[in-house]
Amino acid sequence: MLNHKKDPAWVTKICLVLVVGALVFSFMPRALAQASGTGNSGEYKIPGSEGIPNISFGSFIRNIGETTGLFAFITNVTEKTTPAGAPITIFGWQELLMVAVGFLIVYLGAVKGFEPLLLIPIGFGTIFVNIPFAGMGDPPHGFLHIIYETGVGNEFFPLIIFMGIGAMTDFGPLIANPKTALLGAAAQFGVFGTLFGISLANFIPGVHFNLKEACSVAIIGGADGPTTIYIAAQLAPHLLATVAVAAYSYMALVPIIQPPIMRALTSQQERLIKMKQLRPVSTVEKIFFPMVVFILTILLIPAAAPLIGCLMFGNFIRMCGVVERLSKTLQNELMNIVSIFLSLGVGSQMTPEKFLNPSSLIIVVMGLVAFAIATAAGVLVAKFMNVFLKEKINPLIGSAGVSAVPMAARVSNKVGLEADPGNFLIMHAMGPNVAGVIGTAIAAGVMIAVYGG
Repeated sequence: MLNHKKDPAWVTKICLVLVVGALVFSFMPRALAQASGTGNSGEYKIPGSEGIPNISFGSFIRNIGETTGLFAFITNVTEKTTPAGAPITIFGWQELLMVAVGFLIVYLGAVKGFEPLLLIPIGFGTIFVNIPFAGMGDPPHGFLHIIYETGVGNEFFPLIIFMGIGAMTDFGPLIANPKTALLGAAAQFGVFGTLFGISLANFIPGVHFNLKEACSVAIIGGADGPTTIYIAAQLAPHLLATVAVAAYSYMALVPIIQPPIMRALTSQQERLIKMKQLRPVSTVEKIFFPMVVFILTILLIPAAAPLIGCLMFGNFIRMCGVVERLSKTLQNELMNIVSIFLSLGVGSQMTPEKFLNPSSLIIVVMGLVAFAIATAAGVLVAKFMNVFLKEKINPLIGSAGVSAVPMAARVSNKVGLEADPGNFLIMHAMGPNVAGVIGTAIAAGVMIAVYGG
């Protein structure tokens, strides 16, 4: 056994072994052919391998070098198409840039703690799909391609995620303080306001969005990844990759994006408002709530019934108390498995042709605008409600009207604790937070009902 500390020539010995092995690999087929009498003028033929060329030592070394990732990142040039169908030239350095973005996403999740359950698999999906020669995202048998086609590019994974969210959600705070539902509705200003903004973006040269595409972008304002995937798959499948990644990115960045908006729109006195403890909610109320909401959805907005129905189905399983095994499966094993696959599938769409073009950048920017408007609208509506309420509500909980459960509620609580360490807003913020989930699903249903045909 070589000891590299005592034998400084160990590297030379290893290199010598490799060279000898390569030479043997190069000349062995010819020697075998000559020994068997099948060689002719230095050529050999092994039955079933007539179409395979000879490999010399030089070509062996050259092939090894040309199949390295480093060589590909420097020299690769491929012609692809954008999600809108326009041709685009992709260079190797752009794939390397996307790999770097993937590692950055993993860093944000693993080191900075920004929603690691989402960002870590999204980051690895981004790295996997941009590895040269790996083919993990290539049709028809690429690992990531199979995941995407199986559940991300259709209704499958989003609806299962909604079942899991329902099983993990407690609608008690919303039932105890139903007026906070208005804050969840207020967040939809971001969705519909951005819908008009995307339409106006058509005046920018080279930018073209129809109303179906505008709906798919505007729904990002709800900060609800499954709903974004669901509506994009229905109305604008070619934009699904871009809007899904934008939605999940903003969900993960809620702790960064929301607090500055909340502080800018509220005074110190408003942030100090304390809300009285919520009344206890009976089990009967919690059982009837999902059924009533589901029935109303069927009667009024059937296009939203798949999303709302799966949400309420999961919640009913939790609250009825007779199928605890199913409830635990939805909350844990099934939710975790589907979340891994969904996040990997979303990350697999982060390729240069889908992101390094003007239309995709506009989608990302307008998604951020939608999210900011939704956050601001919730805070402002809470301030407006206080004009008429005797028992004031803390405007900070208005920002939780976006659908990012329970991240947005935690952010409301965190900003409130900064103003007063004894002011706990988490339960009050959960009311508008779960209302936002319902509100965004209803908004998606309205868009599908109007433009789905």
